[in-house]
Amino acid sequence: MRYKRSTREICSARPRASRPDGKARYKGAMTDLSPSDSMRVAVAGVAGRMGRQLVGAALDAGLTVTGGSEAPASEFLGSDIGELAGRRLLDLRPATDPVAAASNADVWIDFTRPAATLAALDSLKHTSVRAVIIGTTGFSDEEEAEIADAAKTLSIVKAGNFSVGINLLQALTRMAAERLGPGWDIEVLETHHRRKVDAPSGTALMVGEAAAAGRGKPLSELRAAPYDGPDAKRRAGSIGFAVRRSGGVIGEHEVSFASDMEILSLSHTAIDRAVFAHGALGAAAWAVRQDAGLYDMDDVLGLSGN
Repeated sequence: MRYKRSTREICSARPRASRPDGKARYKGAMTDLSPSDSMRVAVAGVAGRMGRQLVGAALDAGLTVTGGSEAPASEFLGSDIGELAGRRLLDLRPATDPVAAASNADVWIDFTRPAATLAALDSLKHTSVRAVIIGTTGFSDEEEAEIADAAKTLSIVKAGNFSVGINLLQALTRMAAERLGPGWDIEVLETHHRRKVDAPSGTALMVGEAAAAGRGKPLSELRAAPYDGPDAKRRAGSIGFAVRRSGGVIGEHEVSFASDMEILSLSHTAIDRAVFAHGALGAAAWAVRQDAGLYDMDDVLGLSGN
């Protein structure tokens, strides 16, 4: 996250002894999504949908879940953490204090809310935690600075989406946008279930940002206005978005690059919501081997500067 190389370097780079900022270089990309069964995991918000999936995925992978947290007003404080995840009883109850929840863990995984995530980061210095995985979104600039400060003593992987496929889609989109140039029209199409309220999805916007980065400009400068009305002509060089809401679709994202003679399409389909939990656990297995620092999924997958 601290240093990014251009997409044309992705396939040809070789390891270097240190990073350009003088910090210790991270120790390799994640090539195996199976975490070590010796890794001890604690999960924030264990009664939430993502928290339950994280605990379930960790137990299915043979990991040790040492604890988890819930808000003081949660109705699940007396519940067993394993049972909440639909797995075996663990004889563990959610704690309201992150120190108690993470006291014996190597990794803290947090997909909650900004205020809760930041409070936990401040507490983790008093625990055995070495690495933190942050899937929480919506931080302010000041809160982002607090996370960067915490990364001076912790290995932190922060990402808006932990799907390995989506992160590779972003990298390929960035590469294609750079190589194909402004003469190719870029459109991002996303489909989600009928209950989703935001549009375009956050992931679709991430893909659009990757396309804009490939062209060396911010998405705010290239994003096309919605195609609607009698004067909806496409602006040359813009990046368009199309949205579908249908049935129970978990998530489908496609980016197309079209010239007058050919079309290149890149797509990703989420088949199971557990993909995000599995990606987070893979990132955790990578993060515990790193020096303190702030990383993202590009680092984990070896797509950023080595």
